[in-house]
Amino acid sequence: MSTTTSPTGVRLAKVFTGRQRYVPILATAGVLLLMWIGGSLTYDNFADLQVLLNVFKDNAFLLVLAVGMTFVILSGGIDLSVGSMLALSTMLCAWLITEEGWSPGTVIPLVLVVGAVSGGAMGAIIHFFEVPPFIATLAGMFLARGLCYVISTDSIRISHPFFTETANTMVPLGDYRIDPSVVTSLIVVAIAFVVLHYTRFGRNVYAIGGNEQSALLMGLPVALTKVGVYAVSGLCATGAGVLYTFYTGAGYSNTGIGMELDAIAAVVIGGTLLTGGAGFVLGTVLGVLVFGVIQTIIQFEGLLSWWTRIAVGALLLLFIVLQRVIGARKT
Repeated sequence: MSTTTSPTGVRLAKVFTGRQRYVPILATAGVLLLMWIGGSLTYDNFADLQVLLNVFKDNAFLLVLAVGMTFVILSGGIDLSVGSMLALSTMLCAWLITEEGWSPGTVIPLVLVVGAVSGGAMGAIIHFFEVPPFIATLAGMFLARGLCYVISTDSIRISHPFFTETANTMVPLGDYRIDPSVVTSLIVVAIAFVVLHYTRFGRNVYAIGGNEQSALLMGLPVALTKVGVYAVSGLCATGAGVLYTFYTGAGYSNTGIGMELDAIAAVVIGGTLLTGGAGFVLGTVLGVLVFGVIQTIIQFEGLLSWWTRIAVGALLLLFIVLQRVIGARKT
């Protein structure tokens, strides 16, 4: 994806300035509601709140990953390295804690810093050397995945009491229980919502995604914002990796293969414009929930997991077409 927004992207971004910018997110909410009603009428216990909480639990790491991807896509970029960065963070956690004897209180912040610095470095390369985001983050993807294999080609179990106790802890919610990873992911969403909609940095992200040249002419800090956007993506990717280690209790080099595509799909299904400049982090939450509910329905139906890919692919095409149709009607 080019660092400069195409004429089509500028036109579509302008379309999403009034009420029509809410059409994709409303469509996502409608699809989610229809799937939930259909599942509730078809399967026993599908409507139970615990099923929804389990959807959040199984996709908490994907939600954090998709939040970071939302920042990048809103700015008009793309980040293909997040799946590999997630895997690298699981390997670093497992290796440093299990084999080197480091404490989780030291390892987790270190891993998050590595993610933020790596993401920021890719953002700097993209902006200052005018490297297309697709190429720069593809290189980052290969680099991070290669480092995983340097650490170990085998799965490394984490037996530290902090990880095992946290993984087995449940937060009571009335008659139901919620996983701490869900709470963490929702806190990340809340922070992202505030940053995007109530800070200067967030407004700059939207402005750059709408039209980078106009943002430069207005004197906005384009370079700093771009570096910051990819730093946020790297931070969220390694944060998602930490959540994934709690979820699986291990680090594995092949973790997260293709997960960057899941994150992109969730963001687009959630209504964020692929060319940047329009979208909502709450839409990303709905996109992840759509992804999770599809998985749940397929599990209830007893189908093979690859049907999830087919369903998500069909929905992704539908929402891309929807974005184009909205732009065509306006013009």
